[in-house]
Amino acid sequence: MKLKSLPNRRRFLAEVGGGTLLAALGPGLASELGLDSGNLSGEDPKALDFGPMEPLVRFMQETPVAALQGALAVKLEEGESLQTLIAAGALANARTFGGEDYVGYHTLMALSPALKMSGSMPAGQQALPVFKVLYRNTERIQGFGGRAAEVLHPVLPDGEGGQADAAALRDAVRRQDRPAAESLFALLSQQGDQAAFDALLHTVQENTEVHRTVLPYRAWDLLEVVGREHAHTLLRQSVRYCLHAEKSRSQNWEKHGKVLAQLLEEYGLLGKEPGDRAADDAFVEQLSQTIFSGSPADAAGAVAEALAAGLDPAAVGEAISLATNQLVLRDRGRPPEGESAGKPVGSVHGDSIGVHASDSANAWRNMARASRGRNLYACLILGAWQAALDRTQRGGDFENWAPLPIEWQLQRIQATELPALLHELEQAVRQNLQATAGTLVHRCGQLGHPPGPVFELLLRYAVSEDGALHAEKYFQTVWEEFHATRPAFRWRHLTALARVTASEYGRPAAGQAEARELLGVSLL
Repeated sequence: MKLKSLPNRRRFLAEVGGGTLLAALGPGLASELGLDSGNLSGEDPKALDFGPMEPLVRFMQETPVAALQGALAVKLEEGESLQTLIAAGALANARTFGGEDYVGYHTLMALSPALKMSGSMPAGQQALPVFKVLYRNTERIQGFGGRAAEVLHPVLPDGEGGQADAAALRDAVRRQDRPAAESLFALLSQQGDQAAFDALLHTVQENTEVHRTVLPYRAWDLLEVVGREHAHTLLRQSVRYCLHAEKSRSQNWEKHGKVLAQLLEEYGLLGKEPGDRAADDAFVEQLSQTIFSGSPADAAGAVAEALAAGLDPAAVGEAISLATNQLVLRDRGRPPEGESAGKPVGSVHGDSIGVHASDSANAWRNMARASRGRNLYACLILGAWQAALDRTQRGGDFENWAPLPIEWQLQRIQATELPALLHELEQAVRQNLQATAGTLVHRCGQLGHPPGPVFELLLRYAVSEDGALHAEKYFQTVWEEFHATRPAFRWRHLTALARVTASEYGRPAAGQAEARELLGVSLL
């Protein structure tokens, strides 16, 4: 957004009150907002400047993609950390795309998962998932137009003379008033990253759609990598995503909002402290089935009732993630009319209903943990609503389709020792045998084998294969949900990951062969 597009009052502040404004903001937030004494009064703002990180951010944008991985290898040899490389990639992505490019924001959402995956890779291979996503990042940045096409520019914080709060931000987005929404969010960011995040969620909750849901969580998650001083830049992407989505607002958006407001009031959740009542396995299973098979309103109501009764929000989140997991386990795969390059008939990787729903549930669950007050309850209620809605949006008969594992396949598995089961699992993945791969992993869980070696095998392919923009994000979703789910149910998540891994095999990720050669890692 250019300063010349701001209302006159804001331009006046910029022209005559720059010094006062800079003093009030302090050097940290002023730099984060891209404001300094050299750009407050100009008609055309300079690009956002990330201070000490700026040279590395420019490196991520400007290095020719054909030379990127070799240059990354040199950076590592010189002592640069994988975390710093990911941080620079995230800032380069945000500045370029601003949450408005499909491949761009998918890549942003893969950055933190890639870094976490690197920590589980064997010695000498930790850089592979990071190189994979940074290669995609730079390739897309340059295809988008590079620095000349950057979307995010400096913005002045301003409340238009009124109150800057969540409702004002939401109303500005509804009006599609980008200057006002951006300035309001900049002002809210002055109150700290937590306040900005909590205010943003009210706007995010205007529609339950996967990218609108997952982008703010993955941006929030990146703050531990990039630094909390960059919260405004990372979260601002969601403001712009919501502004862009507002152009296609439909009447369906109003339904869940009315139900949410009604449930919050009916169950007295506003101002209520979250409970800590434990739930047994039977209750979590029953709540999960209600969410999976019920209408969106029924699913949301069941969650609100459980929260009002003092149930631990973690147990409610567990039930929501188990409900969406059923969509992966039961999916009949991509129909003929839905096939596209890299996503053939029968596949369940990429933007399949199950992967999307599981990533959404994971995001709602994590945003509930990260938020305060009303938002904690709203995120879980809407997570249940979206889980039930996802089951019906693309058709199908999920309630009557049998989930993995397949009983007759279980009976045919003769191996009992983990090495033999892992060998069969790898063969199933390489042959795209989704049901077989999932059933073998279920069998590992039945026999009480440790999950670590199974995760290690599937991780190799989450790194080596393209995954249609979703491999890293979904792997991390499963990792988190497995470790946050009780033993009776957690292997369902790993079974689903095996199926998705078998679906995506055979389409190597761009740049991975070169990365392996540079790092001295043999091909799979």
